[in-house]
Amino acid sequence: MKFKPLRDRVLVRYSSEEEKTAGGLFIPDAAKEKPQKGMVIAVGPGRVTDDGKRQAMEIKVGDTVLFDKYSGSKIKIDDEEYLIIREEDILGIVEV
Repeated sequence: MKFKPLRDRVLVRYSSEEEKTAGGLFIPDAAKEKPQKGMVIAVGPGRVTDDGKRQAMEIKVGDTVLFDKYSGSKIKIDDEEYLIIREEDILGIVEV
């Protein structure tokens, strides 16, 4: 897949969810919510400020991030669902 986000946009692949609850019950696909966590697959070059300078992105490829529940645009590439969001919609980077 070749995809290059523009400006301050980020391409995120949803993280996989647990298939069953702590009690051992399996969760059907229809009952699952989309996760608010994912891995960054591609980042744009950054936004251009009012004075014409480019502001570098803080997010980099490979980061695991948390993002707003209803942010971005969902797209499907190679039968996998991704999310394109702005850097400002990312709440933080998950550090292990």
